[in-house]
Amino acid sequence: MAQDWQSRATARPAQWADIDVGLRQYMLRVYNYMGAGLALTGLVAYIAAESGFYQQIYRTPLFWLLVIAPLGLVLLLGFRIQSMSLGSAQATFWAYAGLMGVSLGGIFLVYTGVSIATTFFITAAMFLGMSLYGYTTGRDLTQFGSFLFMGLIGIVVAGLVNMFLASPGLQFAISVVGVIVFTGLTAWDTQRIKEMYFAGDDDVIAGKKAIMGALALYLDFLNLFMMLLQFMGQRRN
Repeated sequence: MAQDWQSRATARPAQWADIDVGLRQYMLRVYNYMGAGLALTGLVAYIAAESGFYQQIYRTPLFWLLVIAPLGLVLLLGFRIQSMSLGSAQATFWAYAGLMGVSLGGIFLVYTGVSIATTFFITAAMFLGMSLYGYTTGRDLTQFGSFLFMGLIGIVVAGLVNMFLASPGLQFAISVVGVIVFTGLTAWDTQRIKEMYFAGDDDVIAGKKAIMGALALYLDFLNLFMMLLQFMGQRRN
């Protein structure tokens, strides 16, 4: 990657101007997908909670199916997106965002609306700052990727263990580490998505890359939000 950056650093100003305009359009497409996905998730979560649908399916086989289904869609996008049409990839992304909304409907029953809104805006500010850093920094963040990935694996393992232990202390530690990991991943993923643009693919492949980039940032934002909510959110009485 460092060699690629050096070659781009010697590009002519006119070439850089063209790249900059194209890059901004590409990144805007990524952020639009991500923002729309988050909006869909939030809307579906609110409707699921307010309509009583979440309460009806909670602790039933249907609920666990809805929890597992998004993972299947992520794997589908990850392994099959190259053979999918752009429309199918988009539909899969929207389906994923909608199913995540159903599975997250419980937050509106556990936490107050004010604390959810407050945590959302704090998450948005942190995400914006770190994504902007990842986009503008001249420092190669690749070296942090493996470290952050190991931290992510640790969070998943600790979370599975705590499903049986139900330890508040361990959950607090998971939340703190999670905030650090997903904050770092936001910057790293943004830089990685930016670098994907320079591959110079056709419009269809670039569109698929935008979807995968949006999915990565969507997950960073959503997980950061959930980690912050767990130790900042005010529970209902």
